[in-house]
Amino acid sequence: MLRAYLPVLLLLAFVLLNAVLILGIAHLTVRPQPTAVKSATPYESGITPLGDARERFSVKFYLVAMLFIVFDIETVFMIPWGVQFRQLSCAVPLVEGLCPAGQVSFFGLSEMLVFMAILVVGFVYVWKKGALSWE
Repeated sequence: MLRAYLPVLLLLAFVLLNAVLILGIAHLTVRPQPTAVKSATPYESGITPLGDARERFSVKFYLVAMLFIVFDIETVFMIPWGVQFRQLSCAVPLVEGLCPAGQVSFFGLSEMLVFMAILVVGFVYVWKKGALSWE
């Protein structure tokens, strides 16, 4: 049982060790040099702020960001389909990972084509509405 989780535990240990190592090296090598200019400006950058921190963004920015997230998440649904493609494209259960001769179906391909068609229709709708133009 533990052997199945060994790669995950090794990865977790590596990540934690790497984080501690990076923070430790940064703590040992960086010397803070506070100045009056750095202390008076936001984020201790020493650069005078150019505008208000509460600047308003265009609604188009948020719309494009939401559309990107929607289409990005929708494409993630292709990963499980790709994993199960052989099983979905065979009319009978797989034999040693292969579909027997004459039993190939286009169900797996057709369901992804329908999914992609729905995405394309949504993309064309958004494009025609002008949601992707910055003007």
